[in-house]
Amino acid sequence: MTRRLGRRKFLLYGSATLGTSVLLKACGNTTTTDANVAGSPTATTTSAASGDTIKVGILHSLSGTMAISEKSVVDAEQLAIEEINQAGGVLGKQIQAVVEDGASDWPTFAEKARKLIDQDRVVTIFGCWTSASRKAVLPVFEDKQHMLWYPVQYEGQECSNNIFYTGAAPNQQIEPSVDWLLENKGREFFLVGSDYVFPRTANTIIKAQLEAKGGTVVGEDYLPLGNTEVTPIITKIRQALPNGGVIYNTLNGDSNVAFFKQMQGAGLGPDRYPVMSVSIAEEEVKAIGVEYLKGHYAAWNYFQTVDTPANQKFVEAFKAKYGSNRVTNDPMEAAYIAVYLWKQAVEKAGTADDLEKVRMAAYGLSFDAPEGRVTMNPNHHISKVVRIGEVRDDGLFEIISSTDGAVDPLPWNQFVADTKGFACDWSDRNKGGKFKLDA
Repeated sequence: MTRRLGRRKFLLYGSATLGTSVLLKACGNTTTTDANVAGSPTATTTSAASGDTIKVGILHSLSGTMAISEKSVVDAEQLAIEEINQAGGVLGKQIQAVVEDGASDWPTFAEKARKLIDQDRVVTIFGCWTSASRKAVLPVFEDKQHMLWYPVQYEGQECSNNIFYTGAAPNQQIEPSVDWLLENKGREFFLVGSDYVFPRTANTIIKAQLEAKGGTVVGEDYLPLGNTEVTPIITKIRQALPNGGVIYNTLNGDSNVAFFKQMQGAGLGPDRYPVMSVSIAEEEVKAIGVEYLKGHYAAWNYFQTVDTPANQKFVEAFKAKYGSNRVTNDPMEAAYIAVYLWKQAVEKAGTADDLEKVRMAAYGLSFDAPEGRVTMNPNHHISKVVRIGEVRDDGLFEIISSTDGAVDPLPWNQFVADTKGFACDWSDRNKGGKFKLDA
């Protein structure tokens, strides 16, 4: 890829971002490969790519606090690779995945990204979950002019030439959920979040949106990631909303377990205190306990209950490979479709090695994803349907609202003054990254 201007300042936020990890699992650092070895994704050691294979990297947390969320994303990426290989591969070659463990440690993510690019010579990397990990690897991908496919919804306010974002931008998750709450649940909001970049940026957007649309923020509080001392927040919610109101939740990690349990224990049920979450999906509901979440809400682009033929095929294939008790969720689906969109781009470009050709070939590509038809835009984000789900008895989500069609992504937020009126278009070097729209 052609070198891009400058090196972004390394931003280390010191805590996780979008995903919810509610249990802690440790597996240790690993380097594995999967050259279409069905049922054995971590069985062999790294080998040099041959003329019959195309080597890609997978970089997620297989250990540490984010492992519970990111290991499932790896499973989805491995499933997509296996399906593609069984169907004949890419450009007649089998995909060989080199899997690295970012270990929920952001400098480790950067180190492993360099290793995958320099030593393993992968042609692209699928990886990261938290914004902290993405910010950590961003300078690596920009310095080396390499390519990352990032599968998780995030706070926006970024548009890199070296990243394809297959999760939601804020206007495809946060903003529509606020609109739905204003219309259906009330105009007084209490904002609860973990103390790092995603919740704080998300709440900046929400506050600007509420100010523009007549809503009110009656309280805002943050917890360090992993902190479970939620009693003071529950007290503040009762004081600020004595007659009930909306709770907008951007907590992550173990804090959510304590938060939902204490909300219920304090009698703050979803009938008067509905909670809208943007980091809790099917896996987290299972881990926290459906009895604490039933009746509360989440905003995503994909739920396991989406009724499409592609989703039925995806869920069946995932359960067949990993077990009938497993569930699928939005980041997993976004990771799955990232592999397929990369495949399409490589085939359209006629090469996996020329990353500039692959990048340009990706623009305008569409894929009949489990969530519905998605399209890659020149701003490196995809158009997606937005859905609101309510937690039901079985721990899955009843989809109670969805947009009529796919919503185009806006990386630069249009409620925040510093980014209002700006857009991104990497098909034109004069507009790449950030440019001012005509008034």
